[in-house]
Amino acid sequence: MNARQHTSHQGLLAHFEARHASGTLDAIIVPNGRPPRYLAQAIAAAREHDALLVVLCSVLADVEGAVAAATAAGARMVAIDIVQAPPGLLPELATDKLIRSSRYNRNTDTGLKRNLGLLIAELAGWERIFFLDDDIVLPDPADLAAAAGLLDTFPVVGLANEGMPDNSVVCHALRDVGVEQDTFIGGGALAVGKAAFESFFPDIYNEDWFFVMEWVRLRRAAVTGRARQRRYDPYQSVLRARGEELGDTLAEGIFGLLDSGRPLSDASDGYWDEFLHDRRRIIRDAIKRVRDSSIESTRKMQMVEALHAGFQRSQAIRPEFCERYLRAWQADCARWRAHVDELRRGHRGSGAEKALVTLGISHLARWSPEAIGGTPRSTTSFAVPA
Repeated sequence: MNARQHTSHQGLLAHFEARHASGTLDAIIVPNGRPPRYLAQAIAAAREHDALLVVLCSVLADVEGAVAAATAAGARMVAIDIVQAPPGLLPELATDKLIRSSRYNRNTDTGLKRNLGLLIAELAGWERIFFLDDDIVLPDPADLAAAAGLLDTFPVVGLANEGMPDNSVVCHALRDVGVEQDTFIGGGALAVGKAAFESFFPDIYNEDWFFVMEWVRLRRAAVTGRARQRRYDPYQSVLRARGEELGDTLAEGIFGLLDSGRPLSDASDGYWDEFLHDRRRIIRDAIKRVRDSSIESTRKMQMVEALHAGFQRSQAIRPEFCERYLRAWQADCARWRAHVDELRRGHRGSGAEKALVTLGISHLARWSPEAIGGTPRSTTSFAVPA
């Protein structure tokens, strides 16, 4: 069956030089979990591209501080406190139920924020949005215009990763011991056109790979420009490797099929059984290479412990669970589209203000004065800082 993990998926993307395209963006959407100073890149990009900056806040994010930073820079922003979002804001998905009932549950809200951003975009009547994580640096903000221009042809366009690779712990370890390991486009710097607003981000590691999967299968995803991931320590906690393993296994397994030109229907129990054997071989090999390397001893111990955590989690993953998850994801794709259709039927008008009213979260929004001045709106639904 030749089920194996590939070192690169770049063949699934169309590659373009940034200078060959240019377009406009309706909004830049930031899933924000860090203090306001981490929004400097997004604020500058929003001002340069005259796009509304939608900041979805939780954890260490500060709604009022975010608006104050945007106001000082003269950027248009709406910041939303999603911690207080009402239940039922997003549909109940089969993948969520499956993960919650297993040992693979993750305590993250990035997928929720991105999904909410998609719903706002759809109801606002936008055509082009850009997802930008708050730990991404843009060497050339003009690359966003290039990605926006390509959305006329491709539903999703990512900026090429440079600097700190945006990889799993296992892939970081392979690279650190000299094994070739590429990166792929991701949700941290991703332009999305209206045609893809009906896709969604499941609550799993590599949720952005699942989001683009439909378009990759059709060879309709592209990459251009550059984005730089801020540095972090992938081996700092074994919890990272453990939490990534299911999502990394599923995404790498599915993209391995796509690399080979094979359909998702080939992802049977037999396929996953063979792929899991290959995945575990790769982790064992990475552990051996780390131990045999000249890496400093304390660092080496950290890496081995993280890889062991990933290997132990991999041993708990069963082929039938992988197949069940993929079936649940396919059912969720239809369920998500039905949810979007239902929202459309009950929605009137356009613009971000009315989108938030329809979603029932207008009271959680804070707007910068520039956003208020540029958008016709009532004075009763939205609180504005003095």
